[in-house]
Amino acid sequence: MDYVESGSFAEITLRANRSDLDAIRLRERVMSDVSHRKLETTMLTETVTMPLAIGPTGMCGAVWSNGEILSCRAAHNFGIPFSLSTNALLSIEDVSGSVEKPFWFQLYLEKDRGFSRELIDRAQAARCPVLILTMDLHVEGTRYVDIRNGLGVPPRLTPANIWSIVSNPRWAFAMLHSKRWSFGNYAGKMKSGNVGEMAELVKSQLDSSFDLGTLEWVRALWPGKLIVKGILDADDARMAVAAGADAILVSNHGGRQLDSAPSTAWALPAIVDAVGDDVEVYVDSGVRTGLDILKFLGLGARACFIGRAYLYGLGAYGEPGVTKALEILREELDLAMALTGVTDAAQVPRDVILRAASG
Repeated sequence: MDYVESGSFAEITLRANRSDLDAIRLRERVMSDVSHRKLETTMLTETVTMPLAIGPTGMCGAVWSNGEILSCRAAHNFGIPFSLSTNALLSIEDVSGSVEKPFWFQLYLEKDRGFSRELIDRAQAARCPVLILTMDLHVEGTRYVDIRNGLGVPPRLTPANIWSIVSNPRWAFAMLHSKRWSFGNYAGKMKSGNVGEMAELVKSQLDSSFDLGTLEWVRALWPGKLIVKGILDADDARMAVAAGADAILVSNHGGRQLDSAPSTAWALPAIVDAVGDDVEVYVDSGVRTGLDILKFLGLGARACFIGRAYLYGLGAYGEPGVTKALEILREELDLAMALTGVTDAAQVPRDVILRAASG
C-alpha cells in the first residue's frame, strides 16, 4: 500500500498533482442537447472506448498475483491500451503468452545498451505496436517510505510485514500462484537468481548519461509508434518531437522523481501549445476520477494514463477490480461531459475549463 501511495522526498509534487487538479473549475453548461455523448476516440490511430490507457507500473504483480496479465486482460476487454513496465514482475513473454491482443511496452534505458536493444527486440517480437520511452529516470528519486518498509520482491520479513501478510490471506494465497517473484524481464541476467541481487542489478542499470542522442538511437531501432514519457518542459517536448516522437506523455512519474517539480495539470497547457499540432499529447500523474480526465482533456490532452487508480482496483479484487475501476472512471467522465455540455471526448473545448491550476 505504501509503495502505491508514496512519492519522493517530502511528497510536495505528489500532493500538487492532486491539489492543482482539485483547484480547476469546470464550466457548467445546461442549454445544450447532450443526449448523445461519444466517449470513443483514437490513440495513435488505435480506436479506444474512452480517452484512457493503463500506464506502466513497476511491480504490478506484487499488488496482486500475476497482476500484469490480469490488468492487461481487463484493459483489452474494456477497449483501452495496457502498458507493461520494464520493471514489471512478469516478463514481456509471460504476458504476451497469456493475452490475446498485443500490449504497449515501456522501456527504461539501461547502461547496458545491448540489453536495451534486446528489450526492444523482444517487444517487437511480441508485436507491441507502441514503445513508451521513459526519460525521467536518470537517477531514482528517494522514496523514504519504501526505504523504511524495506521494500523488495519478495518483501523483507520484518514483524510488521509478516503480520501484514498473514492478516491478508486472500492476497497471500493468490501470490503462491504467481508466475514470478522477481523482475521477469531481467531473468537470465544473473546466474544466482537471488532476488536481492536482481534488485541491485535493476538499480545499477539506471543510466544518468542518456540524452537526446540516446532518444534518437531508440527511434532508429524501433519501427512502431514511439511515446516519450516524463516530459514537463516545452523545450524538452520540442526536442523529443524533432527526434521522432509520435506522442508526448506529460508526466512527473506520479510525484516519485523530482520533488517540487510542477504538477502535470500546471505543465500540460504550455506543452500542448508547443507541440500539440504536431503530435498527440497525453498526461498522467494525479488522475483519480472521470472529472480529472475531463479536466485534462480541457487542458489540451488527447488522453490520460492511469497508475494508482487501477492499482487500487487490482489490489482489492484482481481483474474484476481493474474492470470496476475503469467502469467508475467511464461513468464519471460521461456524467461530467453531460453537465458541461460536451458531447465528444475527442473534441473537448479548452473553454470547458473555467479556472485553471495556478501552479
